[in-house]
Amino acid sequence: MLRSWKPRSRQGPWSAAALLASLAMVAVGHPAAAHPVRPQAGTVYYVSSSGRDAAGGKTATSPFRHIQKCADVMVPGDTCLILSGTYEETVVPARSGSAQLPITYRAAPGAKVTVSGASRIGGFDPVTAADVTQIAATDPFAADSAFSDAVADGHVYSTAVDLGPDVTTVQVFTDRAAGVEAQWPYPGLDLLAPTLQYAGEGSADATVADADLTRPAGYWNGARALTGYWYVSATTTVKSSAVGSVTLDAAPPCVHKVVPKETRYALSGKIGELAHPGEWFYDPVAKRLYVYGTDDPDTRTVEVKRRTLGFDLTNTSHTTVDGIGLFATTITTGPSSTGITLDGIRGQYLSHYTDITRGATDCGSTVTRGVGDSGIVLDGTGNKIVNSDLSLSAGNGVALRGQNNTATDNVIHDVDYMGTYAAGIAVQGNSQTVTHNTISRVGRSGINLQWNEVAGLTPGKDLIAYNDISGYARMSLDVAAVYTCCSAWMMGTSIDHNVLHDPAPATTSTTFGISGIYADNGQSDLVIANNVGWGNREGTVMLNGLGTGSHDNGVYNNTGGMTLFYVKEPGQSTGTRIYNNLGTIRGLTGATDGGLVLSNNLPAETDPLFVDAAGHDYRLTAGSPARNAGIALPGINDGSTDPAPSLGAYQYGAPVWTAGARR
Repeated sequence: MLRSWKPRSRQGPWSAAALLASLAMVAVGHPAAAHPVRPQAGTVYYVSSSGRDAAGGKTATSPFRHIQKCADVMVPGDTCLILSGTYEETVVPARSGSAQLPITYRAAPGAKVTVSGASRIGGFDPVTAADVTQIAATDPFAADSAFSDAVADGHVYSTAVDLGPDVTTVQVFTDRAAGVEAQWPYPGLDLLAPTLQYAGEGSADATVADADLTRPAGYWNGARALTGYWYVSATTTVKSSAVGSVTLDAAPPCVHKVVPKETRYALSGKIGELAHPGEWFYDPVAKRLYVYGTDDPDTRTVEVKRRTLGFDLTNTSHTTVDGIGLFATTITTGPSSTGITLDGIRGQYLSHYTDITRGATDCGSTVTRGVGDSGIVLDGTGNKIVNSDLSLSAGNGVALRGQNNTATDNVIHDVDYMGTYAAGIAVQGNSQTVTHNTISRVGRSGINLQWNEVAGLTPGKDLIAYNDISGYARMSLDVAAVYTCCSAWMMGTSIDHNVLHDPAPATTSTTFGISGIYADNGQSDLVIANNVGWGNREGTVMLNGLGTGSHDNGVYNNTGGMTLFYVKEPGQSTGTRIYNNLGTIRGLTGATDGGLVLSNNLPAETDPLFVDAAGHDYRLTAGSPARNAGIALPGINDGSTDPAPSLGAYQYGAPVWTAGARR
């Protein structure tokens, strides 16, 4: 069925002569790379990390030093060609292009260009026993701790640096890999597979009881706490602590309690925990950064996050950013932006934060932390991100806001490591297109689909199709590869031809609600068709009709089973039709009482005779009872070579469709 994708090839370093020759070709309009320079009216400017902003910038031998210098001088039709290097800046264009003459920022042929939000720091010195004594004057628990042991072993270094007053936005990198803030338990360095600790027996309300909490009474007072249970990740502070327990300032929102053996938690903000590889601790009062290392950090490249945005396109339109790398930074557009194209972006560590709740006590603002403002944010209309590789974000890979925007052929992984409703691609607004993306290893959902109107624009349906999503539900439950909620009329939004498989919850607690597609709490007027799933506890499709009811949904030709969650009440599922599906259907009683209609679904006890179910090849064999058994639905199940359509996502004899990024 699916084929593994391969990243686009990137050429190695060019010789100076070869690069100059290629640039000379580009200057006269000849294509020379995977991202060819299209001839257009206007001036070509050049940027190099060894250039000068006072230079002319119009030849490869007299380039500007900063991309921002290009942004200051370019007019519609101009192109900025960027030579290999790391550029520590936030680019804010002085003007937009036009529909006929866009402004373009492009990596030069063969160049490896990185716009970085991080800056290098140094001046590290070993922390000594005398330093520990001084620290203990304000934090007496530091004197006899894992930290003091690590100091005695020569593994802790520090430097003076101002990283601002908010520790929850600090991010530290060593040789381009992010460290973790010192915490208990030590989570390890895989942000999507941390070591988890669970509240023990006796936990209740705002108190975590756990025999593994062996630190002295008062040790954890004032620490920051991260909790996670069911669909809610939240943060708060520790009000008081004793051996065997900590009491939080507030119980986790939404659920309003700590649940024994179900609530996971972690504690940070205490220097006494700085004792493991990759960890750091920042003291915002003393403005000093401490790191754990096996050697002198000054022999490595240690960087800290300094800038949130690499390109600020908030007030920009008709602009292309092509072939650019992002490190510890991201790109945003604004509500008035149109005609923005992001092509071939290679982004790592797009967004970072560790404070989810930010003082809120309501459920909604907690669970939606990062949904609208993290990752690459495409707001406005008629913008797109394509062919890009995005990874490592506390929140989204991409946020699609506004209307008529597109995300296609992107590879996105290791995002939403804080486990909120952020996603690989968070879809808001309406009339959005999300197709042919490969999304894996995400804290909650691969695609979070939230339909809402955009002021002044005629609303329309979204298209979510041909995406390959796996490794979801790692940090949150009651979720799906494609999750949509709540009580919205979706105007015929289509979720079709997606492959949704192998969720990977890290928690050992209850795993309710993991499905391929989950229309939660009364979503209506959806078309869910030709999707394939495996490994999903609730099946490929789950409909939850609680609240306003779930009406006028068409669930057609899916493979992998489904769960229907309706109360036994008339009118809960009026107009919803479930036809031509393969796999067990659970929860029929409440659904059919509510008006839902089922037809031509293969009985659960009948073997559909797939080509290779064990190998996840769900095409039909010649003897399959799913052949010639479907209701004809034009535009949904065309293509079979039989007189009547097949059941399930693959029509017998038709070309086999595939999902995921096309590389």
